[in-house]
Amino acid sequence: MSSDASATASRPHSDRRARRRLETIEEILDIAEAVMAEDGVNALSISEVARRLGVQPPSIYKYFPSLIAIYDALFERGMRLHLEVQRDAMADAAPGLDALTKGLEATGRWALANRALAQLMFWRPVPRFEPTAEAMEPSIEMVNLQRSALTDAVRAGELGPGADTDDAHYIVSILIKGVLTQALANEPDLPWGQGRFTPVFPKLMEMLPALYPPSTQRPRAR
Repeated sequence: MSSDASATASRPHSDRRARRRLETIEEILDIAEAVMAEDGVNALSISEVARRLGVQPPSIYKYFPSLIAIYDALFERGMRLHLEVQRDAMADAAPGLDALTKGLEATGRWALANRALAQLMFWRPVPRFEPTAEAMEPSIEMVNLQRSALTDAVRAGELGPGADTDDAHYIVSILIKGVLTQALANEPDLPWGQGRFTPVFPKLMEMLPALYPPSTQRPRAR
């Protein structure tokens, strides 16, 4: 048998091994996410993941070199899922403040439905964990989406020029994270739009034109 034929014959086996490996990685991450949801983000451990997977702890290291690596993969997984949700919400809205508000409301709904991942992504519950550059890529895309919405709001005359800045984006971030922090701390089982905190988010977003008033008033429709 030629070397080319041998390589072709062995490829299905390699493909199956690669597929099984990816499936096991996803299963490990599913288990890890379940542990965090049930027992808290800091309760995650290699030994508990191995126990639920039905293997010995050293077997997990074939797929992840450390517990921090599992956290990193969970961070990236959550960021990619969240980015897709926010992007879809903004795409269905008018450019500018409407898109920004709809995107942030989608963030709120997603965070309350995925509390463990949201805590890992948007707060710092795990000492010494710093996401890798690769895991941070979806977060950077998220920031760019929000900054683009602020730019669109300035162009549309909804906000003044100062809104197209890092400071304005920091304020937006504080608004959504402040509401989510209160909701997660006091009403974690309520969905977005119910309770004392998340329903006031639209009112908070109405503060932006007061903070960054448009330079000129748009003419009223006759």
